[in-house]
Amino acid sequence: MRYNHIFGPVPSRRLGLSLGVDLVRHKICSLDCIYCECGPTTDLTLKRAAYVSFDEVKAELTHYFETHPDPDYVTFSGSGEPTLSRDIGRIIDLIKEKKPKIRVAVLTNATLLSDPAVRKDLNRADLVMPSLDAVTPETFEKINRADGQIDIHKVIDGLKAFAGPFQGELWLEVFILPGVNDAKEELEILGQIIRDINPTRVQLNTLDRPGAVPGLTPASKQDLDRVAGIINAANVEIIARVKDLASEGHISDEKTEAMVMETIHRRPCTVEDLTAALNLEKGKLEILMKRLILENKVESLQQERGTFYQTIKMPL
Repeated sequence: MRYNHIFGPVPSRRLGLSLGVDLVRHKICSLDCIYCECGPTTDLTLKRAAYVSFDEVKAELTHYFETHPDPDYVTFSGSGEPTLSRDIGRIIDLIKEKKPKIRVAVLTNATLLSDPAVRKDLNRADLVMPSLDAVTPETFEKINRADGQIDIHKVIDGLKAFAGPFQGELWLEVFILPGVNDAKEELEILGQIIRDINPTRVQLNTLDRPGAVPGLTPASKQDLDRVAGIINAANVEIIARVKDLASEGHISDEKTEAMVMETIHRRPCTVEDLTAALNLEKGKLEILMKRLILENKVESLQQERGTFYQTIKMPL
């Protein structure tokens, strides 16, 4: 069965072996963050809708569960903001009914948590991972580029309203870009808000792949240590990348290409990223990427961390 709405499982830097579920089309989101590894937002919206078919997602998950070992997590992420899907609650319920022992994670930009219906939809998740990169309107606009309908204070209130009664774990991610959202005054306010939200963890992140805007500079370890010190919360950690998993046998060339194309369609990757994520030999991947470039299926982009590969977006 060909999967159009689920992907992986891949080793996640935070979640172990994670099966992804993508509930919106590329790139439908409520924000247009300058650092987004999925590229610029093409449909900036706050409208909740059935962006993909519930029945198709149900069929794919059912088939996967019947034919594969259980992943550590089923994770709602992918090409846009998953809470824009009005079916996310139904799909979480489906997973819990079919595989109650598999943990469910939701990655969200938190912009819809002010909606009681969204908070209800996420209640059965085991882990919700919202982001909060800014706490003042000026910085919020600079880094997250909302469409003007979103008030950062309302976002923060929504986070607090969700965190209070939520029975699962809440890992709050803060994405740091030097010179953009790391001013001392901003971070001091952020620290106070984090203490009010009281998440299970606070995870500091920074640029690892090309963002939606060229020329961005990732934070250094020293930068992130400084941020952690100013935020001044006991549960702050700097998250690290997963390096590898044990290889599990030979994979056909056709399947290898399909896995690579599916992965880099969602986010740019280096050969090293693909080696770690897909358990493939580096030498074979390098040969494959050269062929895909010659076949005009893939393009490369040189960044400080290396050469990133992404699928060529065809014009509409």
